Amino acid sequence: MEHTYYFDGDTKKISWTIENNETRSDQTRIHIEDYYEKISVEQSKYVALHVGIFWSIGRFIIKNGDIVNVMLDLKSMFEHLAKNKTIIDPFVSARVGFIRQLIDQRRLVIKYQTIDQKNNKASALLA
Repeated sequence: MEHTYYFDGDTKKISWTIENNETRSDQTRIHIEDYYEKISVEQSKYVALHVGIFWSIGRFIIKNGDIVNVMLDLKSMFEHLAKNKTIIDPFVSARVGFIRQLIDQRRLVIKYQTIDQKNNKASALLA
């Protein structure tokens, strides 16, 4: 099945929206104490990407071998994830490692796409 995955984060919360031709799920979580108002917006977005994909697998929305169109509203994330640009931030590097591990374990086909922030469906969930 093919899914479209939107995600966002700020210093307090993360959110994600995953949709396909059958369903749409919107989720929001408050950061754990170790992250709450202690990580950057970019770091928070990586947490949202990781947690949301993990959640979607656990809820059997994303299944082994599925196609996931990941919508990225930060150019730096596209550079890191799609083009394998070197990551200097150890926090981000660890999250990318976890994300790639999930992708490999579940044999997901990931298609990274850049979008404007105004088109990120998960952003409204942070308000």
